[in-house]
Amino acid sequence: MSKEVVKKTSKDRIRDKILSELIQYGKPTMFDRKMLDIKPLSNRKHDINVSVVRGLDTDIKELEIYERIKKVANCVITAKANKSAIILFIGGHVIRSGVQKYLIDLMEKGYISCLAMSGAGIIHDYELALVGATTENVAHYIKNGQFGLWKETGMLNDIINEAYKKNNSVGMGEAIGRAIESGDFPHKCLSLLVAGYRLGIPVTIHVGIGYDIIHEHPNCDGAATGALSYNDFLKLASVVQRLEGGAVMNFGSAVMAPEVFLKALSMARNVASRKGQGIKRFTALVCDLHNIPNDFSKEAPKDSSAYYFRPWKTMLVRTVADGGKSYYVRGKHADTIPGLWAAINEAENKLKE
Repeated sequence: MSKEVVKKTSKDRIRDKILSELIQYGKPTMFDRKMLDIKPLSNRKHDINVSVVRGLDTDIKELEIYERIKKVANCVITAKANKSAIILFIGGHVIRSGVQKYLIDLMEKGYISCLAMSGAGIIHDYELALVGATTENVAHYIKNGQFGLWKETGMLNDIINEAYKKNNSVGMGEAIGRAIESGDFPHKCLSLLVAGYRLGIPVTIHVGIGYDIIHEHPNCDGAATGALSYNDFLKLASVVQRLEGGAVMNFGSAVMAPEVFLKALSMARNVASRKGQGIKRFTALVCDLHNIPNDFSKEAPKDSSAYYFRPWKTMLVRTVADGGKSYYVRGKHADTIPGLWAAINEAENKLKE
């Protein structure tokens, strides 16, 4: 009796290969974080300390940036007068640029309704408040696997976990801001998180699991981290509902800001359209180091690497296409943020005359 030959499909062959490898190497397991050697932060050499923090200086060194940012400053003044939202997204490098006092002053004067940052932002803010220094040499510490594994920095997870247990509807920015404000942090006056907590301004944190060094630590709870960051996303989306006539600004966030803003705006517009309202007329500003054409009113071609610079296509084109305005200013954060601050102050003073 002849046996029928069954031909294997490509899927069958892939399955057999995977099963063979599982038998050979064993089933995949999760990394045991208890094996990690976590050292005190005092053992780390820091690249940046509080000496980089600049005092408020009306002497603007980059006049070209100042002139280009003036139009945005006028829009921000108008947005505040109309009680529209003024949202500022920042990347972690902004904090490392030493412009904290400029941002805090803008918050205190009511020119920031929401400050949104990535997970890197809370690490730099927290470390500067705690030890007056931040940032490690990645190339040096990754060689022996010590990168990111510092005890005191990992305590951010304890703050997040405890806040989640007490109130799982709290945001990550509020929880950490409260902890720094009430704790022994010698440089808390420089903390953007503390300023937000003190002033009642949402500082929203938008993390990606595995993006930040505190996710390496044994005390990182993915459920708590995800819940508190998601709460912040919902807070941001609520602020975006007031963006009509307002302003959204992005300093140095190539992925987080445009992606998070896009989703929050879609949610806000969805609800607004059901009420017969719109969120179309607002000002968008992007400040970065990328070279883009003076005419950025259209997206870059898909076969161009510039197409994948999300702030251009998302914040400067797509989201303002139905009545908004957009501006791009190329420059360092140490110049653009003081330039914005000075331009807002000048516009404010003219109104008082």
